Amino acid sequence: MHQILEKNDLASKVYRYVIDAKDIAIKAKAGQFVIIKLNEHGERIPITIADMDANKGTLTLYVQAVGKTTTQLSQMKVGDKIMDIVGPLGQPSHIEKYGTVVSIGGGFGIAAIHPIVREYKNAGNKTISIVGSRSKELLIMEDEMRKISDDVRIATDDGSYGKKGLVTGVLQDMIDSNEKIDLVLAIGPLIMMKAVADVTKPHNIKTLVSMNPIMVDGTGMCGACRVSVGNEIKFACVDGPEFDGHLINFDEVLTRSKMYINEEKKSMELFMQNHECNLNKAANQLGAK
Repeated sequence: MHQILEKNDLASKVYRYVIDAKDIAIKAKAGQFVIIKLNEHGERIPITIADMDANKGTLTLYVQAVGKTTTQLSQMKVGDKIMDIVGPLGQPSHIEKYGTVVSIGGGFGIAAIHPIVREYKNAGNKTISIVGSRSKELLIMEDEMRKISDDVRIATDDGSYGKKGLVTGVLQDMIDSNEKIDLVLAIGPLIMMKAVADVTKPHNIKTLVSMNPIMVDGTGMCGACRVSVGNEIKFACVDGPEFDGHLINFDEVLTRSKMYINEEKKSMELFMQNHECNLNKAANQLGAK
């Protein structure tokens, strides 16, 4: 059992958790992830490690409430316990001195790039971070990114903060201005990572993306997280999560990501119905008293 030590509401349906997980914290490295299971009957979902503290024995996770399990987690509070956390899983980010590293975080992906950018900075790279969200209110971790970046550039879909438009627009501006870029790392929605790879490929800029497809066991045995990388089949949970963005078959990954959309919708609807029933029952019991 792993106790929730801290919980912060950051934006609409986005939460920061600090969780007691000593055995994982002392081994975790930037770029790795964990799989959590809230209770005995819960599903197993992968979450990228946003930070780790080996001395305190804690993990920091950022969670967006979009499905049944993440919504259920969003309703938990400090002191509650998560049944299982397995990790660290996946290959750590390969950190070396490239020169100028441009890291791109779209929406929730900002949390995932944070520890990786820090390690690139510690390795002596110039770190430029491009972060984006739909609006200023939904932008997370700006202060944290500024502490570890030589430069932070912001894009919002509605233009309420930074450059109006997508993160790819900021990246394209850099390329058009002949700014030095030795490596690009992109983490965020699949469609965003695909767009970043499409922008950098004509210029032969090395581009890494972090894949988080459907997973079950997280050990490579089930094959659910397979992705086509060039002419090879890779498993994101053991071979990744980072891959060459120019070799990923994004069309295949996007199709596979929608395989269980109907089942996910039904599961969420049933969970919310049960949750509403429990709230009404609790209200009636209080009224009876």
